[in-house]
Amino acid sequence: MTICFAHPAYRMQERFVLRKTGIQCFEVRTLDELKARIGEADVLSVSGFWRNELIASASRLTMIQSISAGTDQYSRELLARAGIRVASAQGVNERAVAEHAISLILAMARKLPNARDNQMARHWRGLISEISKREEELGGKTLVIVGMGRIGSRLATLAKAFDMHVIGIKRDTSKGCGAADRVLATSDLLSALPQADFVALTCNLNPTTENLINAQALAMMKPTAYLINVARGKVVHEPSVIEALSAGTIAGAALDCAWDEPLPETSPLWTAPNVFITPHSAGETQKYEDNVIDLLIENLARLSRGETLLKNEFV
Repeated sequence: MTICFAHPAYRMQERFVLRKTGIQCFEVRTLDELKARIGEADVLSVSGFWRNELIASASRLTMIQSISAGTDQYSRELLARAGIRVASAQGVNERAVAEHAISLILAMARKLPNARDNQMARHWRGLISEISKREEELGGKTLVIVGMGRIGSRLATLAKAFDMHVIGIKRDTSKGCGAADRVLATSDLLSALPQADFVALTCNLNPTTENLINAQALAMMKPTAYLINVARGKVVHEPSVIEALSAGTIAGAALDCAWDEPLPETSPLWTAPNVFITPHSAGETQKYEDNVIDLLIENLARLSRGETLLKNEFV
C-alpha cells in the first residue's frame, strides 16, 4: 500500500512517518505534482487539491481520506462508479472552529478590530459618550446558530458559558437541542433572524445552504446584529452582505471564509465597514495533522479488516 499526502502547507507525511506504521507514503505540494503522481497511490489524503477529473488517472486508488470536513468538492456519483471510498475529516476540528467562532463573536462585541487599527495608528481612543458606540457585553444577547452539528453544538456550549440565549437552526429538530435554549427547523430561519444579536453559520455547504444568507435574510436581521461565518463562503451571498454593510442594515461581519479563496484583492470586503476577516483558519491548529492522521489510521485499520463502513464515510 502507498499513501499520497497532497496539501500545499500541512506536514502530513512528516507526522505520519512518526507513527512508524511501515506503510509507504509520499507527499506532493502542488496540483501539478498530484496530477503527475496520483497513479502511484492506493490511498490519497487530500482536500483543496482534489479534482474529480483526477479519477481517470487514479488507476490504483481505493480510498480518499479528506484532510478537511467539507465534502462539496467530491462527486459522489463519479467516485462511487470508480469504486473509490471517501471519508471526511468531520469532527477533527470541531473544538477549534467553535472556539474561533466564539472568538469572532467576542472580537466584534468588544470591538477588537477597531482597537488593533487604533494601535497601528498609535491612537489612544478616549472614553465614549455615545452609549451605542461602546463595547458590548455578551450576557443576555441572543445567538442564532445555523447548523447544529458538532461545531454548532460545541459553539452553543461555549455561548451558554457567556450567559447568551442560544437558538439553534437544524434540519432535524427531533434530535434535541443540546446546550441551545431551543431549536428551530431550517424553514424557520427567517423568523429567528430578527431575534438575533449574532448569527453564526456553522452549517455544511450543500444545494439547500448555498446563498442561504441572502438579501432577504439580511433584511430580517437587526441593524445592531453581527454575521459570523465559519462555515463555507458560498453559504453567504457576498454582494448582499457588502450592500447590507454599506447601508447599515447589519452592524458588521466576521468572516473566516469567502466565496472565492484567497479573497481577491479587488473584493470590496477588504474595505467594507466593520468587517473582520480571517483566512479560513478557524480549524487550523498545531494538532490538526495528528487529528487527521488518527482518523486515517482508524480507517486504514477498517480497510484491512474488510469492514463495510469507514469512519465519516460518505462515498
